[in-house]
Amino acid sequence: MSSFLVLDAAIGEDRKDWLELWSSWTDREVSAHPDYVRLFATPGDRAVCAAFRGVRGSILLPLVLRSLDREPWIGDLRGLFDATTPYGYSGPFGWGVTDTEVDTFWSQLRAWLLRERAVTLFARLSLFPEQLVRFDGEVADTAVNVVRRLDLDEETLWLEYEHKVRKNVNRARRSGLVVELDETGHRLDEFIAIYEATMRRREALSGYYFDNRFFASIMNDLRGQYVFFHVLTNGRVISTELVLVSEHYLYSFLGGTLEEAFPQRPNDLLKHEIICWGIATGKRALVLGGGYTAEDGIFRYKLSFAPTGRVMFRTGRIVIDRNAYEQLVATRSCWEQGQGRVWQVRDRYFPAYRA
Repeated sequence: MSSFLVLDAAIGEDRKDWLELWSSWTDREVSAHPDYVRLFATPGDRAVCAAFRGVRGSILLPLVLRSLDREPWIGDLRGLFDATTPYGYSGPFGWGVTDTEVDTFWSQLRAWLLRERAVTLFARLSLFPEQLVRFDGEVADTAVNVVRRLDLDEETLWLEYEHKVRKNVNRARRSGLVVELDETGHRLDEFIAIYEATMRRREALSGYYFDNRFFASIMNDLRGQYVFFHVLTNGRVISTELVLVSEHYLYSFLGGTLEEAFPQRPNDLLKHEIICWGIATGKRALVLGGGYTAEDGIFRYKLSFAPTGRVMFRTGRIVIDRNAYEQLVATRSCWEQGQGRVWQVRDRYFPAYRA
Protein backbone atom coordinates (compact mmCIF):
# COMPACT_ATOMS: atom_id res chain seq x y z
CA MET A 1 0.00 0.00 0.00
CA SER A 2 1.55 3.33 -1.07
CA SER A 3 1.36 6.44 1.09
CA PHE A 4 2.49 10.08 1.20
CA LEU A 5 3.71 11.39 4.55
CA VAL A 6 5.52 14.37 6.03
CA LEU A 7 7.94 13.54 8.83
CA ASP A 8 9.08 16.19 11.31
CA ALA A 9 12.60 15.78 12.75
CA ALA A 10 11.49 17.41 16.02
CA ILE A 11 8.93 14.67 16.70
CA GLY A 12 10.44 11.48 18.08
CA GLU A 13 8.23 8.98 16.24
CA ASP A 14 8.55 10.91 12.97
CA ARG A 15 12.33 11.03 13.29
CA LYS A 16 12.38 7.28 13.88
CA ASP A 17 10.28 6.65 10.75
CA TRP A 18 12.47 9.05 8.77
CA LEU A 19 15.62 7.20 9.82
CA GLU A 20 14.06 3.85 8.92
CA LEU A 21 13.25 5.09 5.42
CA TRP A 22 16.72 6.62 5.05
CA SER A 23 18.37 3.42 6.24
CA SER A 24 16.41 1.36 3.68
CA TRP A 25 18.01 3.36 0.84
CA THR A 26 21.27 1.95 -0.48
CA ASP A 27 22.78 5.43 -1.11
CA ARG A 28 22.03 6.86 2.36
CA GLU A 29 23.03 10.41 1.42
CA VAL A 30 23.96 12.48 4.46
CA SER A 31 21.91 15.44 3.17
CA ALA A 32 18.73 13.36 3.61
CA HIS A 33 19.50 12.44 7.24
CA PRO A 34 17.11 14.18 9.70
CA ASP A 35 19.93 15.46 11.91
CA TYR A 36 21.71 17.01 8.93
CA VAL A 37 18.53 18.86 7.90
CA ARG A 38 18.09 20.10 11.47
CA LEU A 39 21.47 21.85 11.24
CA PHE A 40 19.94 24.41 8.89
CA ALA A 41 16.65 25.04 10.70
CA THR A 42 16.69 28.23 12.77
CA PRO A 43 14.15 29.08 15.50
CA GLY A 44 10.70 29.22 13.92
CA ASP A 45 11.67 26.82 11.11
CA ARG A 46 10.74 23.15 10.72
CA ALA A 47 13.05 20.39 9.49
CA VAL A 48 10.82 17.94 7.64
CA CYS A 49 10.94 15.21 5.04
CA ALA A 50 8.26 14.88 2.40
CA ALA A 51 8.27 11.14 1.83
CA PHE A 52 6.45 8.56 -0.22
CA ARG A 53 6.32 4.84 0.43
CA GLY A 54 5.66 3.01 -2.81
CA VAL A 55 5.05 -0.63 -3.57
CA ARG A 56 8.75 -1.35 -4.22
CA GLY A 57 10.57 1.84 -3.28
CA SER A 58 10.39 5.28 -1.72
CA ILE A 59 10.93 9.01 -2.25
CA LEU A 60 12.69 11.33 0.20
CA LEU A 61 12.68 15.12 -0.12
CA PRO A 62 14.31 16.74 2.95
CA LEU A 63 13.14 20.31 3.50
CA VAL A 64 13.48 23.24 5.83
CA LEU A 65 10.16 25.05 6.14
CA ARG A 66 11.23 28.65 6.80
CA SER A 67 8.96 31.19 8.44
CA LEU A 68 8.78 34.57 6.70
CA ASP A 69 7.55 36.32 9.85
CA ARG A 70 11.09 37.29 10.89
CA GLU A 71 11.67 39.34 7.73
CA PRO A 72 11.63 43.08 8.57
CA TRP A 73 9.65 43.89 5.42
CA ILE A 74 6.88 41.29 5.87
CA GLY A 75 4.21 43.76 7.05
CA ASP A 76 0.76 42.19 7.34
CA LEU A 77 1.65 39.07 5.37
CA ARG A 78 2.12 36.97 8.50
CA GLY A 79 2.05 33.21 8.78
CA LEU A 80 3.68 32.46 5.42
CA PHE A 81 6.56 30.06 4.81
CA ASP A 82 8.83 28.92 2.06
CA ALA A 83 10.45 25.52 1.66
CA THR A 84 14.07 24.84 0.75
CA THR A 85 16.36 21.86 0.77
CA PRO A 86 19.27 22.17 3.22
CA TYR A 87 22.69 23.47 2.16
CA GLY A 88 24.47 21.11 -0.20
CA TYR A 89 23.07 18.63 -2.68
CA SER A 90 19.69 17.10 -2.13
CA GLY A 91 16.55 15.44 -3.53
CA PRO A 92 13.93 14.57 -4.48
CA PHE A 93 15.74 11.28 -3.97
CA GLY A 94 13.94 8.18 -5.15
CA TRP A 95 14.41 4.47 -5.73
CA GLY A 96 12.16 1.72 -7.01
CA VAL A 97 9.17 3.98 -7.68
CA THR A 98 6.98 4.16 -10.79
CA ASP A 99 6.15 7.26 -12.82
CA THR A 100 2.60 7.12 -11.46
CA GLU A 101 3.90 7.07 -7.88
CA VAL A 102 6.15 10.07 -8.63
CA ASP A 103 3.13 11.96 -10.00
CA THR A 104 1.15 11.12 -6.87
CA PHE A 105 4.01 12.29 -4.64
CA TRP A 106 4.14 15.72 -6.32
CA SER A 107 0.37 16.15 -6.31
CA GLN A 108 0.14 15.42 -2.60
CA LEU A 109 3.24 17.46 -1.75
CA ARG A 110 1.88 20.54 -3.52
CA ALA A 111 -1.43 20.16 -1.67
CA TRP A 112 0.36 19.83 1.68
CA LEU A 113 2.59 22.86 1.04
CA LEU A 114 -0.46 24.93 0.14
CA ARG A 115 -2.19 23.90 3.39
CA GLU A 116 0.96 24.86 5.33
CA ARG A 117 0.93 28.30 3.62
CA ALA A 118 4.25 27.65 1.88
CA VAL A 119 4.66 30.04 -1.03
CA THR A 120 7.64 28.48 -2.84
CA LEU A 121 9.89 25.44 -2.92
CA PHE A 122 13.58 25.68 -3.81
CA ALA A 123 15.69 22.52 -4.24
CA ARG A 124 19.45 22.09 -4.63
CA LEU A 125 19.61 18.93 -6.71
CA SER A 126 22.02 16.02 -6.40
CA LEU A 127 24.93 15.99 -8.85
CA PHE A 128 24.14 12.32 -9.51
CA PRO A 129 20.95 12.15 -11.63
CA GLU A 130 20.45 8.44 -11.01
CA GLN A 131 19.54 9.31 -7.39
CA LEU A 132 16.71 11.62 -8.37
CA VAL A 133 13.10 11.36 -9.42
CA ARG A 134 11.53 13.91 -11.76
CA PHE A 135 11.37 17.45 -10.36
CA ASP A 136 7.89 18.89 -10.87
CA GLY A 137 8.91 22.47 -11.63
CA GLU A 138 11.50 24.62 -13.33
CA VAL A 139 15.01 23.18 -13.31
CA ALA A 140 17.85 25.66 -13.89
CA ASP A 141 21.54 25.19 -14.64
CA THR A 142 23.10 27.07 -11.73
CA ALA A 143 26.87 26.53 -11.62
CA VAL A 144 29.57 24.09 -12.67
CA ASN A 145 30.93 21.94 -9.86
CA VAL A 146 33.96 19.64 -9.74
CA VAL A 147 33.62 15.91 -9.03
CA ARG A 148 36.72 13.74 -8.58
CA ARG A 149 36.04 10.12 -9.64
CA LEU A 150 37.50 7.57 -7.22
CA ASP A 151 36.75 4.32 -9.04
CA LEU A 152 40.34 3.89 -10.29
CA ASP A 153 43.73 3.03 -8.86
CA GLU A 154 45.92 5.63 -7.14
CA GLU A 155 48.61 5.59 -9.83
CA THR A 156 46.13 6.39 -12.62
CA LEU A 157 44.50 9.07 -10.48
CA TRP A 158 47.91 10.63 -9.67
CA LEU A 159 48.63 11.04 -13.36
CA GLU A 160 45.24 12.68 -13.94
CA TYR A 161 46.11 15.56 -11.61
CA GLU A 162 47.52 18.68 -13.19
CA HIS A 163 51.32 18.79 -12.98
CA LYS A 164 51.28 21.56 -10.37
CA VAL A 165 49.26 19.38 -7.97
CA ARG A 166 51.78 16.55 -8.13
CA LYS A 167 54.60 19.07 -7.66
CA ASN A 168 52.89 20.65 -4.64
CA VAL A 169 52.07 17.32 -2.97
CA ASN A 170 55.72 16.29 -3.29
CA ARG A 171 56.84 19.66 -1.87
CA ALA A 172 54.52 19.23 1.12
CA ARG A 173 55.89 15.77 1.78
CA ARG A 174 59.49 16.99 1.58
CA SER A 175 58.58 19.68 4.12
CA GLY A 176 57.71 16.92 6.58
CA LEU A 177 53.97 17.56 6.60
CA VAL A 178 51.73 14.70 7.69
CA VAL A 179 47.97 14.19 7.46
CA GLU A 180 45.91 13.05 10.43
CA LEU A 181 42.52 11.37 10.12
CA ASP A 182 40.11 12.51 12.83
CA GLU A 183 36.77 10.70 13.10
CA THR A 184 35.74 12.21 16.44
CA GLY A 185 36.49 15.92 16.08
CA HIS A 186 39.01 15.96 18.93
CA ARG A 187 40.80 18.90 17.25
CA LEU A 188 37.59 20.89 16.76
CA ASP A 189 38.93 24.08 18.36
CA GLU A 190 41.89 24.11 15.98
CA PHE A 191 39.59 23.41 13.04
CA ILE A 192 37.25 26.30 13.92
CA ALA A 193 40.10 28.75 14.42
CA ILE A 194 41.59 27.98 11.01
CA TYR A 195 38.22 27.86 9.27
CA GLU A 196 37.13 31.24 10.63
CA ALA A 197 40.49 32.82 9.82
CA THR A 198 40.08 31.56 6.26
CA MET A 199 36.55 33.00 6.00
CA ARG A 200 37.76 36.38 7.26
CA ARG A 201 40.61 36.38 4.74
CA ARG A 202 38.15 35.65 1.93
CA GLU A 203 35.67 38.25 3.26
CA ALA A 204 32.99 35.55 3.30
CA LEU A 205 29.33 36.36 3.91
CA SER A 206 27.90 35.84 7.39
CA GLY A 207 26.12 32.66 6.25
CA TYR A 208 29.50 30.91 6.04
CA TYR A 209 30.09 31.27 9.80
CA PHE A 210 28.70 28.66 12.20
CA ASP A 211 28.56 28.59 15.97
CA ASN A 212 29.94 25.82 18.19
CA ARG A 213 26.50 24.24 18.55
CA PHE A 214 26.44 23.61 14.80
CA PHE A 215 29.66 21.60 14.97
CA ALA A 216 28.64 19.88 18.20
CA SER A 217 25.45 18.68 16.48
CA ILE A 218 27.47 17.23 13.61
CA MET A 219 29.79 15.36 15.96
CA ASN A 220 27.05 14.10 18.29
CA ASP A 221 24.23 13.33 15.85
CA LEU A 222 26.00 12.39 12.62
CA ARG A 223 28.61 9.91 13.77
CA GLY A 224 29.92 7.96 10.81
CA GLN A 225 28.70 10.67 8.41
CA TYR A 226 31.74 12.93 8.74
CA VAL A 227 35.51 12.87 9.08
CA PHE A 228 38.08 15.60 9.68
CA PHE A 229 41.45 15.64 7.92
CA HIS A 230 44.26 17.76 9.41
CA VAL A 231 47.68 18.61 8.01
CA LEU A 232 50.25 18.82 10.82
CA THR A 233 53.70 20.28 11.13
CA ASN A 234 55.46 19.53 14.41
CA GLY A 235 52.11 18.52 15.89
CA ARG A 236 50.38 21.77 14.92
CA VAL A 237 47.40 21.95 12.54
CA ILE A 238 48.04 24.25 9.57
CA SER A 239 45.38 23.05 7.12
CA THR A 240 42.13 21.24 7.83
CA GLU A 241 38.93 20.00 6.21
CA LEU A 242 35.61 18.57 7.32
CA VAL A 243 34.35 15.97 4.85
CA LEU A 244 30.79 14.63 4.81
CA VAL A 245 30.47 10.89 4.22
CA SER A 246 27.60 9.17 2.43
CA GLU A 247 27.40 5.52 1.45
CA HIS A 248 28.98 6.04 -1.98
CA TYR A 249 30.17 9.65 -2.09
CA LEU A 250 32.33 12.10 -0.13
CA TYR A 251 31.67 15.84 0.03
CA SER A 252 34.20 18.56 0.81
CA PHE A 253 32.21 20.61 3.30
CA LEU A 254 34.19 23.18 5.28
CA GLY A 255 37.89 23.85 5.74
CA GLY A 256 40.78 26.26 5.63
CA THR A 257 44.52 26.82 5.68
CA LEU A 258 46.72 29.19 7.66
CA GLU A 259 48.06 31.90 5.35
CA GLU A 260 51.57 31.53 6.77
CA ALA A 261 51.58 27.87 5.65
CA PHE A 262 50.86 28.53 1.97
CA PRO A 263 54.50 28.08 0.82
CA GLN A 264 54.47 24.48 2.11
CA ARG A 265 51.40 23.64 -0.02
CA PRO A 266 49.53 21.78 2.74
CA ASN A 267 46.14 21.96 1.07
CA ASP A 268 47.30 20.03 -1.99
CA LEU A 269 48.52 17.25 0.28
CA LEU A 270 45.28 17.41 2.27
CA LYS A 271 43.09 17.00 -0.83
CA HIS A 272 45.27 14.18 -2.14
CA GLU A 273 45.04 12.24 1.13
CA ILE A 274 41.25 12.70 1.25
CA ILE A 275 41.08 11.29 -2.27
CA CYS A 276 43.30 8.33 -1.34
CA TRP A 277 41.16 7.62 1.72
CA GLY A 278 38.07 7.68 -0.48
CA ILE A 279 39.61 5.11 -2.82
CA ALA A 280 40.65 2.92 0.13
CA THR A 281 37.14 2.99 1.60
CA GLY A 282 35.46 2.15 -1.71
CA LYS A 283 33.78 5.48 -2.41
CA ARG A 284 32.79 6.34 -5.97
CA ALA A 285 33.59 10.05 -6.03
CA LEU A 286 34.59 13.11 -4.03
CA VAL A 287 32.50 16.23 -4.63
CA LEU A 288 34.86 19.21 -4.45
CA GLY A 289 32.18 21.80 -5.19
CA GLY A 290 32.50 25.03 -7.15
CA GLY A 291 33.85 28.53 -6.71
CA TYR A 292 32.35 31.74 -5.40
CA THR A 293 31.98 32.85 -9.02
CA ALA A 294 32.31 31.04 -12.34
CA GLU A 295 35.86 30.04 -13.23
CA ASP A 296 37.39 31.89 -10.27
CA GLY A 297 40.64 30.86 -8.59
CA ILE A 298 38.92 28.53 -6.13
CA PHE A 299 37.13 26.71 -8.94
CA ARG A 300 40.30 26.37 -11.02
CA TYR A 301 42.17 25.03 -7.98
CA LYS A 302 39.55 22.32 -7.47
CA LEU A 303 39.58 21.49 -11.17
CA SER A 304 43.33 20.84 -11.00
CA PHE A 305 42.51 17.64 -9.07
CA ALA A 306 39.92 16.51 -11.65
CA PRO A 307 40.53 18.20 -15.02
CA THR A 308 37.67 16.25 -16.63
CA GLY A 309 35.41 16.49 -13.59
CA ARG A 310 33.08 19.35 -14.56
CA VAL A 311 29.47 18.57 -13.58
CA MET A 312 26.53 20.96 -13.84
CA PHE A 313 24.87 21.79 -10.52
CA ARG A 314 21.13 22.32 -11.01
CA THR A 315 18.42 23.81 -8.83
CA GLY A 316 14.67 23.32 -8.88
CA ARG A 317 12.07 26.06 -8.33
CA ILE A 318 8.32 25.88 -7.77
CA VAL A 319 5.86 28.68 -6.98
CA ILE A 320 3.15 27.05 -4.87
CA ASP A 321 0.96 30.14 -4.32
CA ARG A 322 1.35 32.62 -7.19
CA ASN A 323 -0.87 35.29 -5.60
CA ALA A 324 1.04 35.25 -2.29
CA TYR A 325 4.34 35.26 -4.21
CA GLU A 326 3.45 38.43 -6.10
CA GLN A 327 2.23 40.07 -2.88
CA LEU A 328 5.54 39.28 -1.18
CA VAL A 329 7.56 40.77 -4.04
CA ALA A 330 5.40 43.92 -4.02
CA THR A 331 5.61 44.25 -0.22
CA ARG A 332 9.39 43.88 -0.26
CA SER A 333 9.71 46.48 -3.02
CA CYS A 334 7.49 48.96 -1.16
CA TRP A 335 9.39 48.47 2.10
CA GLU A 336 12.76 48.98 0.44
CA GLN A 337 11.49 52.16 -1.18
CA GLY A 338 10.40 53.37 2.25
CA GLN A 339 13.98 52.83 3.44
CA GLY A 340 15.23 55.11 0.69
CA ARG A 341 16.63 52.24 -1.38
CA VAL A 342 16.04 51.19 -4.95
CA TRP A 343 15.35 47.48 -4.89
CA GLN A 344 15.37 45.32 -7.97
CA VAL A 345 14.88 41.59 -8.26
CA ARG A 346 18.21 40.00 -9.12
CA ASP A 347 18.21 38.11 -12.39
CA ARG A 348 16.94 34.54 -11.92
CA TYR A 349 17.19 34.80 -8.11
CA PHE A 350 14.63 32.56 -6.44
CA PRO A 351 12.50 33.24 -4.56
CA ALA A 352 12.58 36.84 -5.81
CA TYR A 353 11.32 38.34 -2.53
CA ARG A 354 14.49 37.12 -0.77
CA ALA A 355 16.86 38.74 -3.30
